[in-house]
Formats: sequence, C-alpha cells, structure tokens
Amino acid sequence: MWLNNIIFEDRVIEGERLELSQPDDLYCLGPKLILKNCTLVLRVPTKRLIISGAQLIDCTIDVKKELKGFRWETNFLKGCRFTGRLTGNDFGPYPNSPVKGRFEDCDFSAATLDACRFLECDTSTLRFPPWPCFTILDPARRSRELSALSWPGDIGPIVVEGFAEEPPSTVAVTYSAPALARRRGTTPEAIRATLEKLDGVLY
Repeated sequence: MWLNNIIFEDRVIEGERLELSQPDDLYCLGPKLILKNCTLVLRVPTKRLIISGAQLIDCTIDVKKELKGFRWETNFLKGCRFTGRLTGNDFGPYPNSPVKGRFEDCDFSAATLDACRFLECDTSTLRFPPWPCFTILDPARRSRELSALSWPGDIGPIVVEGFAEEPPSTVAVTYSAPALARRRGTTPEAIRATLEKLDGVLY
C-alpha cells in the first residue's frame, strides 16, 4: 500500500491534539519542532514513527497501541506525562549519540513500562510507574551487587547479569513484573520478594 509521509517540522504547535493513527502512513516529528501543552496520541507501531530533534514541553503522550523498541534519544522532553504501554523504549541519549536529548520532570506514573531504560536523566525529577512495575536505579553501576542476589526463574542469568553490559550512563531500568514473570518462568510475587531485599528500587 502507498505510504504517505506526514511531517511536522520547523514550527511551534501549542495546545493542540495530534493523532497519529493511520497504519500505512509514516509520521515524522522534527527536527526543529516544538510542541507545548499538546496531546500526542500514538496509534502506530515504531516502524511508522520518527521523532527526532523535537522539543515536547508540558505535553501528554498517550500511547494507544503498544510502542515497542522506540528510542527517544535525540529529543528534549520537559514536564510531559505518558500513558499507555511502552516496551523496550530508551529515554535519553546514548553515549555516542550525535544529538543529545534530555528528559526532565516527566511523569510515567500512569503508564506501563517494560524493559525500558533511562540514560543520562536526573531520576529525582521523574515519576516512575508504581507496582506491578518496578524501577531499578543505577543498574550498570550496581550490576555486581544485583547479580549476587538469588533471583527467581532465570531472571538472574538472563536479565540481571546483562546489566553489566549496559551503557554506564544507564541511570534506571523499569520492568513490568507480570510481563517479566511470564518471560522468565516465575511470578510477580517472587520478583517482589527479591526486590524487597534491595535498596535503590522503586515500586
């Protein structure tokens, strides 16, 4: 099917609702796009979405269709609120990213995050989702400490030992306990029992 390019760039949009919903269109937000007090509704998969070099200020990002493997590394977000399900998303810039994005004062408390990483962010300005999600702070720096624990299922060798390979700038990682339990052969209750032995965990 014919693919249309829907491009928002080089302008300021304030107080509007933007619906990205056509599965056969490619949506490009940025560069030089500023959204202020907008609602951004996402109903398209990652392969139909490019957000690069954009600023989102005091916006609501409402994810209606699970967003998988999306990287927000080149964007500046401040005071934004996320809802919906996001899996394998990266928030913040990679060490070798040519354009350094930034996250400040963002609220994920109404979202479901699973296997999402936060890089070069000040976690004290962020609100993470509550249980049954949980957030481990500084996983790369604390990888040896975290690996020393007895984790249920195969979380230890598959997930936790992998923290040592994370970029040093990874300041937090958030999981959905039910989703992680399904993948790793355990239960949310067993995961929580292990988390309760740890400092530096938010849930």
